[in-house]
Amino acid sequence: MTPIRLDSFDAFASIVRCGGFRAAALERGVSSSALSQTMNALEETLGIRLLNRTTRSVSPTEAGQRLLERLAPALSDIRLAVAEVDELRDTPSGTLRINAPAPAVDHVLCPLAFDFMEAYREVNIEIISDAAVIDIVEQGFDAGVRFGKQLAQDMIALPLGPALRYAIVASPGYIEKHGRPQSPLDLVRHNCIKRRFPGGTLVTWRFADGNEEMEITPTGRLMVSSAHNELQAAVAGRGIAHVFDDYAKPHIRNGGLVELLSEWSPTLPHWFLYYPSRRLPSATMRAFLDYVRAYDWEARAADRQLSILP
Repeated sequence: MTPIRLDSFDAFASIVRCGGFRAAALERGVSSSALSQTMNALEETLGIRLLNRTTRSVSPTEAGQRLLERLAPALSDIRLAVAEVDELRDTPSGTLRINAPAPAVDHVLCPLAFDFMEAYREVNIEIISDAAVIDIVEQGFDAGVRFGKQLAQDMIALPLGPALRYAIVASPGYIEKHGRPQSPLDLVRHNCIKRRFPGGTLVTWRFADGNEEMEITPTGRLMVSSAHNELQAAVAGRGIAHVFDDYAKPHIRNGGLVELLSEWSPTLPHWFLYYPSRRLPSATMRAFLDYVRAYDWEARAADRQLSILP
């Protein structure tokens, strides 16, 4: 049998994990054709088909699934061995892959990553914006960002960024035409901009004023899938939006939006950066974790405020 390159097995695992050649090629930084050639050579050497290929999907055959089940622990051990060798480096280097929802990416992770990359010039960071709850180990990420209640028990987590707050906002034009709601219950008579999570769940709006709490399901003509589009619609006067106040603040300051029901907007827990407890963090990951723990979020927020003042 022709000798098999170990990276061929890793390429095979990437294709299955990503669900196709194009996504796996992007992850690995190679062309789809090169990845296809690698798989063809592996199947030819083994003398058996490992992947079912259609125009719409790629999935492992029975033989491919069996091979993958045996390969996964071995590939994990290889990555761990490389990480242990990386421990001997004096300077952190390599690539960190982090998965996070778009709001966390926009307001917490990107500012942090930009500053970290300035401090550690040999480190690359890949940030994937994704609100779905995933297995970061299976998907090949070093860390993820989610709320605390979304974390698996075998993960180590540390707070990331300041506490969060939602804002209910509408344009001055909308308020002039439709009036200002005086309580959350009034929203059922307004055109609210609805948003759906990637998994299909409709975002509900939660409110709290002292000991009184309530939750409403927004009603309205427009539904979107991102906070950016929800905010865009509110600025255009298409309805009332429910977004993180970090998105709304610049528009509130310039008069494009007005905050409503501010006394009903509770403070929420902050994000958490999490990573697997069963994996020894690399020197680069440890440097990033130390940087997160020491990061001055209040000073960073003050700098951002100054940078957007006229």
